[in-house]
Amino acid sequence: MVQPILHTDRLLLIPLADRHLELEIQLDSDPEVLRYLGGRARSRDEVVASHAQRLALAGKVDGLGFWMAFGSDGGVRGSTPPPSEDAGEFIGLMMLPPAHGPDQPDDPTVTDLGYRLGRRYWRRGLATEASRALLRHAFDTVGQTRVIAQTMAVNTGSRGVMEAIAMRYVRTYFPRWDEPRAGADLGEVEYEMTREMWAARRDAR
Repeated sequence: MVQPILHTDRLLLIPLADRHLELEIQLDSDPEVLRYLGGRARSRDEVVASHAQRLALAGKVDGLGFWMAFGSDGGVRGSTPPPSEDAGEFIGLMMLPPAHGPDQPDDPTVTDLGYRLGRRYWRRGLATEASRALLRHAFDTVGQTRVIAQTMAVNTGSRGVMEAIAMRYVRTYFPRWDEPRAGADLGEVEYEMTREMWAARRDAR
């Protein structure tokens, strides 16, 4: 199994590939998008390095990785996925790699959920919609045991997505960051969805 193309009500999710590098550079050129990830725009060289790391991570566990999200009509409610990425608007980067960070377990059955959207697409429920699709893929297709998501405690928008998809708060911890971050004194939070939690939600529907 390789990373499949995924669809939601409004989004087309295409596995990350080298042809998407310029879109990643575009996304990371907005310091507001990276407000809770250092708060500054990334240089081209930094994004090139991140792109290579993402593709390497995508090869570690079959079916996991990164997806580029495309939508139509600004991704507003009632819009539909474009027929192809070329016909759509680039919305953002959706992440479902194997857990790999310094504060994450070294376990190939645990994956790390994340999302990064262009600013004009915020507050439209798109990260929530894509995250539900990624949870379904992680548990029902790949067979993961646990999905975690981490963000700064002050990042209420990201925490709202985690809570909207019924992830459970696990802990607050205090990592060392390479760059100063506003709100760092409040730490980082971790949420989770386990296979048992997912099955219980699925059976209740």
